[in-house]
Amino acid sequence: MIVLGITGTLGAGKGTIVDYLIRNEDYTHFSVRGFLLKEIKKRKMEPNRDSMVKVANDLRAKHGASYIVEQLYDQAVKTGKNAIVESIRTTGEIEALRQKGGFFMIAVDADARIRYQRIQQRGSETDNVDYDTFIANENREMDSDDPAKQNLMKCIELSDFAIENNGTFQQLFDQIERIVVEINERVNADKQGIQFMRPSWDEYFMEVANTVAKRATCDRGRSGCVIVRDKRILVTGYVGSPVGLPHCDDEGHLFKKLIHEDGRVTTHCVRTVHAEQNAITQAARYGISLDKGTLYCRMTPCRTCAMLIINCGISRVVCEYRYHAGAESEQMFSDAGVELDFFNDETLSYENQ
Repeated sequence: MIVLGITGTLGAGKGTIVDYLIRNEDYTHFSVRGFLLKEIKKRKMEPNRDSMVKVANDLRAKHGASYIVEQLYDQAVKTGKNAIVESIRTTGEIEALRQKGGFFMIAVDADARIRYQRIQQRGSETDNVDYDTFIANENREMDSDDPAKQNLMKCIELSDFAIENNGTFQQLFDQIERIVVEINERVNADKQGIQFMRPSWDEYFMEVANTVAKRATCDRGRSGCVIVRDKRILVTGYVGSPVGLPHCDDEGHLFKKLIHEDGRVTTHCVRTVHAEQNAITQAARYGISLDKGTLYCRMTPCRTCAMLIINCGISRVVCEYRYHAGAESEQMFSDAGVELDFFNDETLSYENQ
């Protein structure tokens, strides 16, 4: 049996992840939040976040740090199916479930303003608060030295997988699917006695970038880009025309010849926006800071993309290949103190990407 633990900040999308897994995968759902609301009702208390914190701490102090999730785990075992335990908030709960085997922890986060808008739309009894109260409630649950009390920050750090849910539903679902595939691979490898070789974080995010590239709408350069910070995806982008304008795949290309510093002449499609540019503009649109982030892309960014990358505060760029005319960008990154890494030294042009 596989048990997925879901943790994350308020309004980050835990429920949406659960709904997707139940609808598309063979999982049953058990919620710490739901468990607490039933207990609150028994005690005839107000169904708000203060009551949830008090009851949760009372139960854990009386029965142990992992009491609530142990109860939910026992219920899950009786179903004989894979299970999701939602709203895990203490390190003691994570430690207890890890000991049972087949347990994987997923953390989800998003920008605070986006999350507050979501809980307002959700409109549950515990969400009817102003923004300042919302932030105060969250801060109260972020850190604790007691393994029986809420410590969201540490729970997120202890997670096997991290999801950044600032974008579209499809971007969220793509992340979930990649996680499910890896979990299944790890479980199958364990059953066969094979040591599962987890990809490095660079390999993981580059694979995400290559998956994003499949959404590109110009067959001259199907490239994708992912920008992350603290091992969490902030935003993605792929090659495509500006919003509302025709795609190359539908209308054909608008070509322009360029003469590069190495004397080589290449033809480029000028209808489309580069993947790096689209990712950065998505971040600007949703008010997401890219400061100290890492950008993953297929080839050395062009001069224009390099300037945007530097100006938005990205501190590291990881490319799968070198671009034959990327020397100027490489020098710009060096001068600006932006770390630049390549998966290999193979050099590509837009003609052979």
